[in-house]
Amino acid sequence: MSDLREVLREIEVFEGELPDFDVSELPADPHELFVEWLLTAIRSGVREPHAVTVSTTGLDGHPSARVLICKDVTADGWQFAADAGSGKGRELASHPAAALTFYWSPLARQVRVRGTVRPGGPEESAADFLARSPGARAEALLGRQSTPLSDLALRDAEVRAAAERIAAEPGAVAPGWTLYTLRAEQVEFWQGDKQRRHTRVDYRRTDAGWERGLLWP
Repeated sequence: MSDLREVLREIEVFEGELPDFDVSELPADPHELFVEWLLTAIRSGVREPHAVTVSTTGLDGHPSARVLICKDVTADGWQFAADAGSGKGRELASHPAAALTFYWSPLARQVRVRGTVRPGGPEESAADFLARSPGARAEALLGRQSTPLSDLALRDAEVRAAAERIAAEPGAVAPGWTLYTLRAEQVEFWQGDKQRRHTRVDYRRTDAGWERGLLWP
């Protein structure tokens, strides 16, 4: 354990040139700043910049987190998708709130979003499902996520059968597939600094609109 501790302590962080974060010209709406940061991550070649950790409240009351793909960001909020019958789907039905965490390591940037979550309607959820790749649709069509699996051969056989169905029925949609939208109540932008003088900007929704301010590192 002591050897691992030393290995971890020796790992360099915040390598390379980091971007500036000018807090003198912040937009009034955090959605605008988020899209700017996301596009910067894409242009900078960050791998899977749309990957986001979605944290929910488990049915046992404990935190539950996993990495998903952010599907879109609109004036309504941040969108991601899942099967309503999956663990995360059941958790959101029981407690419709979540936290999102984006981290773009090469830029030393992270964004934290907290708010309430609503499920989309059948049409927009179906459109999201049909926009997925054939392989992703075949896996989701099984509707067995997080349930016990006896062996990998069974998985492969079931996925092949689902892929054959997709080929025969290109409009097939998993009945529980749901596009969720998180309406943010709080959004924090964090810019790392090599000297640990991190810059944090916090947006909070009020009845009058968004209020923003700085936070200590």
